[in-house]
Amino acid sequence: MARPSLLIAVDQGTTGTRTYVFGPDGTVKGSAYREHAQHFPRPGWVEHDAAEIWDNVQATGRAALKSAGIRPGTVAKYAGALGITNQRETVLLWDRATARPLHRAIVWQCRRTAARCAQLEAEGWGPRVRRRTGLVLDAYFSATKAEWLLRHVPGARAAAARNSAALGTMDSYLLYRLTGGAVHATDYTNASRTLLFDIRRRRWDPALLELFGVPASLLPQARPSAWRYGATDASSFCGPGIPVTGIAGDQQAALFGQGCTRAGQMKNTYGTGCFLLMNLGGRHRLSRSGLLTTLACGPDGGPVFALEGAAFIGGAAVQWVRDQLGLVQDAAQTEAVCRSLPDNGGVHLVPAFVGLGAPHWDSSARGTLTGLTRGSTGPHVVRAAVESMAFQSAELVRAMEADAGLRIRRLRVDGGASGNSWLMQLQADLLGAVVERPAQVETTALGAALLAGLGSGILNAGRAGRGARIGRRFRPARGKAFRDQAMAGWARAVRQAMAA
Repeated sequence: MARPSLLIAVDQGTTGTRTYVFGPDGTVKGSAYREHAQHFPRPGWVEHDAAEIWDNVQATGRAALKSAGIRPGTVAKYAGALGITNQRETVLLWDRATARPLHRAIVWQCRRTAARCAQLEAEGWGPRVRRRTGLVLDAYFSATKAEWLLRHVPGARAAAARNSAALGTMDSYLLYRLTGGAVHATDYTNASRTLLFDIRRRRWDPALLELFGVPASLLPQARPSAWRYGATDASSFCGPGIPVTGIAGDQQAALFGQGCTRAGQMKNTYGTGCFLLMNLGGRHRLSRSGLLTTLACGPDGGPVFALEGAAFIGGAAVQWVRDQLGLVQDAAQTEAVCRSLPDNGGVHLVPAFVGLGAPHWDSSARGTLTGLTRGSTGPHVVRAAVESMAFQSAELVRAMEADAGLRIRRLRVDGGASGNSWLMQLQADLLGAVVERPAQVETTALGAALLAGLGSGILNAGRAGRGARIGRRFRPARGKAFRDQAMAGWARAVRQAMAA
């Protein structure tokens, strides 16, 4: 019998879960998607039901295998490995015996701990945290969320003391469930987003664990992204014995899926948020321009450093105009709406619904719609939502150019909104750089599959590191005068949002 060579990838995102079945050449053989509920118990608070997400992993997994023509009970004949990629900073606490969540997961977008972060910054912890983790003290990251769970969930501290609870990001929870509770682990890329991990020593930092009151016994073991973590349990959607050999946070998985495994290569993902990453290789560098230093994956799936800029709200702004304002029925309609207008009419949407991320890091900023006149229409607001992704990404690229000391000439893109060709052309015009879109824009799942193939030995580093094939290139069509004028208008709108 031929050796199993298909690769399964679970892509657990902020708004939903998609499971893929890939061939060893990266072609999609089957996939399925399911959204999960967003819970907003208070203004600025965002939660997910991890039990619902697990049910969705099971459902999409079974549906993806079916669409690939794989019958239940025969998965081991075909699938050689499984990879996981996930929304990164979202954190949850669960019972070790039952795997039942002890509280809803606190999502990366949640701002409930912003005041706690400000307090720690005022106490002088910011520089020390930054030196060890590469991150800033912000509610975006996991540590203050974990601290909140341990302080506010009834019985959490007692459960931690008797080692009957576990804590982790979504990848570690899914790994725990997939292996029937046999493995509590995470990878370096997810660990690097917690504010608890020393990214140079590759270990949970004792001083930071003490600062946030997180017992080390609660935390998963941290391992390279391409690693033999364990094998699936009989209760998982794919049945027993499928090796789990790849894990990476969604943005690092996309970087790997784009083939950006060497220093100087970079990509931007247009998803719920917009996330720009540049591979730094083995060189550790702290940003002077409001960016983050984090861990990513090198050619062999091992850890390398990366610079990252994150805009919290990207495609989520389009969801807002769709779901809350009802201005479009489907996100795919936005490209035609944007093309129908000669310009934006001076209207800008700064989607600071949960504050502003890099390079501003202003948790008090609020969403702002500026430039409205009697001539402004619904399509202007839709276009402003789409444009906000390009403007925020251009800010991140400019910050990365300042840090790297170079002019960026080429940007690889992925994520659902990168399928909007009007948006990609605007991005090329705002950057004065070539934008390269792969034939398959959902490279996050591909990255997880390639890491799983690498960790299992199905793929070698040369094959896994090639990443996705380029499908289309967008070249700048407007010059410096357009860029300067457009970015100046955006900067004025951002100032108003930060003053709100």
